[in-house]
Amino acid sequence: MTTDAVRIRPAEPSDAAALATALLRNRAHMRPREPYRTEAYYTAEGQAERLADGGRRWFAVSTEAGEAGEETEVIVGSAILSGIVLGPFRSASLGYWVDGRHTGRGLASALVEEVCRASREELGLHRIEACTMFDNLASQRVLAKSGFEQIGTAPRYLHIDGEWRDHHIFQRILHDDPPPRG
Repeated sequence: MTTDAVRIRPAEPSDAAALATALLRNRAHMRPREPYRTEAYYTAEGQAERLADGGRRWFAVSTEAGEAGEETEVIVGSAILSGIVLGPFRSASLGYWVDGRHTGRGLASALVEEVCRASREELGLHRIEACTMFDNLASQRVLAKSGFEQIGTAPRYLHIDGEWRDHHIFQRILHDDPPPRG
């Protein structure tokens, strides 16, 4: 998907360095909502390992002027589908983030919508699940706007900022077609 200066596209191995730069730039912004990360996570090598693990990922990329005036892509957010299960379940878990300088512009909603579209059309998934901490109202608004509904809570779901944190669980049903026979 492309809108104005933002493109949402599948990640490529060559994105590892730009992704590491974006994550490092947003480390403080994301700290209250992210699990503990090692220093290696914020390196190009750490991101290359993540990209090579076989999961599907989509990134929001903003086109900005480079140092010499040329156009260059700068990653300003990403989404990851993990735990992809096919067969009769056809489901995955969604995680996403947007650069602190770009929040409130609809980028997260566009990113989640594109992941849902690709999940349905390219992977044939039936549903996507996403979880947020109770106080992450912005992310809950993004999920609601994208057709997710709250289906429960998960006590002590994820270890964040030194404590096990409770989360709301959301899901979006993408379609009700039967799984392919095979």
